[in-house]
Amino acid sequence: MSDKVTFRVFRGEPDADGDPFGRMVDYEVKLDEGMVVLDVIHRIQAEEAPDLSCRWNCKAGKCGSCSAEVNGKPRLMCMTRMEDILEETPENEPVLVKPMQAFPLTKDLVTDTSWAYRTDKMIEPINGPEEPDWEFHQEEADRLQEFRSCIECMLCVNTCHVLREHQMYEEFAGPRFFVRLASLEMHPLDTENRVPEIKDDFGIGYCNITRCCTEVCPAGIQITDNAIIPLKERVVTEYYDPIMNPIKAALNITSGVVSGVFQPFTDKFQPPGSDPGNLKKAQSAIELERSRAEEAKKVDSTRTDSARRRFRTERKKRGSKRR
Repeated sequence: MSDKVTFRVFRGEPDADGDPFGRMVDYEVKLDEGMVVLDVIHRIQAEEAPDLSCRWNCKAGKCGSCSAEVNGKPRLMCMTRMEDILEETPENEPVLVKPMQAFPLTKDLVTDTSWAYRTDKMIEPINGPEEPDWEFHQEEADRLQEFRSCIECMLCVNTCHVLREHQMYEEFAGPRFFVRLASLEMHPLDTENRVPEIKDDFGIGYCNITRCCTEVCPAGIQITDNAIIPLKERVVTEYYDPIMNPIKAALNITSGVVSGVFQPFTDKFQPPGSDPGNLKKAQSAIELERSRAEEAKKVDSTRTDSARRRFRTERKKRGSKRR
């Protein structure tokens, strides 16, 4: 590790219109063994720039306060070791430290994350049954524990292009809050139906599964695979199922999912209070889907037989050529 390193740190405040205004300032900092980026920022404050603003608290990777962009990547400064930074930084180039770009600038490395608190208030808390079963499997506990390990550092939000580049803060909840919604929607004791608001109020459809949020999560949460994709699947089952939607429309009911398990309707199904006319419509829809499925099987069988005949013919031709 070299004795000194150049840190190029953003210094500035919002202008009259609220837009970030400032410049990058270079600081020569002496390094000690085992330092992290936050240590360097503290040394700059102590020795060169006491007015440099930086948010931090635990310095143990648990509070999520010291989020910033180091060399263009969202990271926790307290968990980013200088030896790793020096390895990735080109020789004779400075280490770049900027505030998170997805949030309004407050001053220097501090950003205004109040949007996150407003979004959090929009989510209904857990709503348990009056007489809970209390059966709670280890698999469910492990899944919820992963979601609860979020430290709200907002690095996932900062790297999400829907928010960072398109500023869709009113339409889209962002990865952090899909993790929170997943922790409630997938909770075995939660009775709240959250699928409609996940689709409409929180705009999960805007996420196109780039997995950039998962890559920067310091807690190691599989945000995309374990939270966002399962929530998307529930929305698709509820609203876009090509088989069940005609039946649900005929019966004028709103859900084919009960307790997270798909419940197919049968000929004998009759919802409470339904009239014979609605039941006939449902039965007709079921028969129509069955006939479509049978027709598809016949087409597949015909195509398979045709392919087999072509394969036999080609094999005979190849055999005759060899002879």
